Amino acid sequence: MVQASFDSQLNTFSPTIRRGGVNTVFVMPNLVPPITTVNHCLTYKQRLESLEPNVTFLMSLYLHPNISPETVIEAKRAGIAGIKSYPHGVTTHSDHGVMSYEQFYPVFEEMERQDMVLNLHGELPSSAGKDITVLNAEEAFLPTLLDLHRRFPKLRIILEHCTSAAAIEAVKSCGPTVAATITAHHLFLIVDDWAGDPHAFCKPVAKLPSDRRALLKTVVSGDLKFFFGTDSAPHPAETKRADRVAAGVFTQPHAVGYVIDALEQGVEMGVIKAEDVTKEKLQNFLSGFGRSFYKVEDAKKERIVLSKPSDAVEDLLRSEDGSLEVVPFRRAKMTWGVSWR
Repeated sequence: MVQASFDSQLNTFSPTIRRGGVNTVFVMPNLVPPITTVNHCLTYKQRLESLEPNVTFLMSLYLHPNISPETVIEAKRAGIAGIKSYPHGVTTHSDHGVMSYEQFYPVFEEMERQDMVLNLHGELPSSAGKDITVLNAEEAFLPTLLDLHRRFPKLRIILEHCTSAAAIEAVKSCGPTVAATITAHHLFLIVDDWAGDPHAFCKPVAKLPSDRRALLKTVVSGDLKFFFGTDSAPHPAETKRADRVAAGVFTQPHAVGYVIDALEQGVEMGVIKAEDVTKEKLQNFLSGFGRSFYKVEDAKKERIVLSKPSDAVEDLLRSEDGSLEVVPFRRAKMTWGVSWR
């Protein structure tokens, strides 16, 4: 991604964070080049804060051979929240990702001591010899999650954007230092949706109807191990129309509205009951559980007000100079409006 395109993305889409009902963001480090130093991370944070000063940005480093225990200590002192792991080659900008976790055990030991969070993109690379494809890559990764938790039981670990019933059960089987995020788009999608629509294609891919049912039930379960993470990715429209499309779904402008839409759809399908969708459970899933796990205080005490489906999702979002176009998730659909108080 050239710098001009990256700058255009930041300028265009930073304002959509609060519009989507979000005021705290865990920032992914898979830029080009990846964020592997504290200085790079802090420079990026300053840029984000200059564009959207009313958002709290939780910064992260990209797990890479350049990361050492000393880097972890420096990152903790600088207020960086965590380190994100991408298995090599499984998703967008993961070319510098992890081949083996053993070399990072000293890093994880120091993260445990410093009380930092390890965020995992939980998939293994596809392998014909091992019968691993995008459909079972997450499930194939779960033994790795369990092994890391066994080796580092005090290390806070988040399995990001889990998509399967198997992942939910694996996280439930772990102790209180392991949690998971669930996206809005995975509450809607199954494999048939992304198979014919590049704008619904992301990693991990959406799975079976039974997996979607498990995600919906988990959102309203009140289980503090599971909370909202958008994993929103504003890929330029041309990269979603290419021979090999970029993996990612752009949900940020209507992030919270999409969750409410999905739960309403879940009630209509008979997957969950209307009485299960309570204000308390929504607040905890969307905000409370995540803040608690990250140990982030709700200093501003801001609240959002949802209004009955009143916002039409745009067909296309463009940068001011017209150089960048992005297609949002569920384009042209109606969704819930969000206002702040």
